[in-house]
Amino acid sequence: MRIGIDASNLRAGGGRNHLIELLWAARPEKYGITKVVVWAGREMLAQLPARPWLERAHEPMLDRALPVRIYWQTVRLARLARRRCDCLWIPGGSYSGSFKPFIAMSQNLAPFESAEMWRYRASWLFIKLILLKWSHTRSFRNAEKVIFLTEYARSVIGQAARLGESGGQQPIIPYGLSRRFDLPPRTQKPLSNYSPQEPFRFLYVSKIEPYKHQWHVVEAMARLRQAGVPVTLDLIGGPECPRSARRLIEAIELVDPRRTFIRYLDHVPHSELTAFYHNSDGFIFASSCESMPNILLEAMAAGLPIACSDRGPMPEVLGEAGVYFDPERPEEIAAALRSLLGDLSLRERCAALAYERAQQYSWERCARETFSALAEATQIALEKKNYPALTQAAMQNHKGEERVRK
Repeated sequence: MRIGIDASNLRAGGGRNHLIELLWAARPEKYGITKVVVWAGREMLAQLPARPWLERAHEPMLDRALPVRIYWQTVRLARLARRRCDCLWIPGGSYSGSFKPFIAMSQNLAPFESAEMWRYRASWLFIKLILLKWSHTRSFRNAEKVIFLTEYARSVIGQAARLGESGGQQPIIPYGLSRRFDLPPRTQKPLSNYSPQEPFRFLYVSKIEPYKHQWHVVEAMARLRQAGVPVTLDLIGGPECPRSARRLIEAIELVDPRRTFIRYLDHVPHSELTAFYHNSDGFIFASSCESMPNILLEAMAAGLPIACSDRGPMPEVLGEAGVYFDPERPEEIAAALRSLLGDLSLRERCAALAYERAQQYSWERCARETFSALAEATQIALEKKNYPALTQAAMQNHKGEERVRK
């Protein structure tokens, strides 16, 4: 059994990291898969492991701009796949070629939540999301199987794309989590032990986009400071949306122009984030739209008490291991932070539960469940493909037996 992977549109972010980590942890031969071919650009292929079963197929067109990569996927990939694999896996979600069977994966929820998509109105990102919704919907409907990251994402996208109730063809396989983030919960101290000189340090890691609501978190922190609560906030995340980045900077300038309690660090390499998690006292996650909140998982593994958005799949992932708030209401964010700060036993319980829940997520589990699903879908598709020939052979054998008896 041979699996092809189209990584032509995995250029950065969680989707790219997902495939790299998954292939490092994979043991596909356990599921009857003898060959895995990955089509990608040179930079990504260089980060994949050297395995007997893995073929890293470089296509020069995949190092070029998006229109060229779309042309390659639409026109050339099918011809390559027919020669080298039995089934295609599309982790990026969109496939416009003619090869079948293929298995899609959903990693982007924003195109399917109208309220979130409208936050980008009057921008080219809004048009991009509309196109993504169309292409993903088309791909999901034509796929043998669609892999989702959370139950929430499966429910929302399944309804929006009208995928039906076929749960077996829509498995939930969450991301894994690197164990380098693991740090057992530290001993929690009463709020009275903190001071302006040694404040309680909150961290929020997320790129700057309309649905991340960093400006509301900034206002909530200002409310706490005005009430005399000794807290600081580190914001880490690159500006993905210029309009949102301006809104954040304006919010910081309004409440903390001298940067006495809010520090914005822009982009920090993923490999350097561990130190920030391990040196913080608490974590805030205010996103209202996630397919799978892997940043939240990292904070959970770091043993931090967490105040979290009550939207999307966040309660599904965090469970009872945090306090929740409406991410668009700064007063609710401030109240959640105050409850976490003021209740020592609540902080201890949340940190311990979060750390325990994070241990369920591993790249080994993700790889195991993914390749099991790919093998199952490929086998079913091959049986369907060969069924007419098998039926014809059976009928010919039956006619032969009839002639012998006569």
